Amino acid sequence: MNEENNFFYLTLALIGLLIGGAFVQVVGEGAMEHLLQGFTILTFIVCMASLRFDKNWSRFLYSLLGTWIAVIVIKAILNIKEMDVVMLVLTFAFFFGTFKSIARQILFTGYVNTNKVIGSVALFLLLGLMWAIAYLILLEFSPNSFTGMEAISWGQNFSNAAYFSFVTLTTLGYGDISPVSPLAQVIVYLEAIVGVFYMAIVVSSLVSSNIEHQENKNG
Repeated sequence: MNEENNFFYLTLALIGLLIGGAFVQVVGEGAMEHLLQGFTILTFIVCMASLRFDKNWSRFLYSLLGTWIAVIVIKAILNIKEMDVVMLVLTFAFFFGTFKSIARQILFTGYVNTNKVIGSVALFLLLGLMWAIAYLILLEFSPNSFTGMEAISWGQNFSNAAYFSFVTLTTLGYGDISPVSPLAQVIVYLEAIVGVFYMAIVVSSLVSSNIEHQENKNG
């Protein structure tokens, strides 16, 4: 794994997390949360290996990982339900930090290769995952924010939240899950706006970076 193929592994890890979240729903309720944590930890490890070239991000991730493990241990020992919200916030921070690191490496920077194109796919997946975590956090505080999505444990709801997030991000809008509360509606239409502009921003950045690289190479 090097700087020429690191985004390939990262994208596979994110896809694996989404698929794993779907499979989690078919196992027993007792093992559900632990299985999802396992998929998340695996994604952490792949991200650490894939983005180790960004030193600032690496330091942030090591701190985040240590805190996340501590929260898991505290919840397992003391069975404090509020730790679920803390874990969701840490997961959101992980996705956001990863998004920021990838964006610095691929947007408006140098020659565009296959690895950068795959990195733009990883950015899109991270956008959907960040909003999915935001919906899960909202459900922790306001269980009736959505129709079609029950107020159950976040482990059980992860796949539903991810499904709704990507349906919104791509502006498909099937309607089987809908926001009800005003705050939920604001978060949903903000995601739809980001989804509309994402492609234009990423494509323009990749094209302009490639043109600038060619000009510098020829001139």
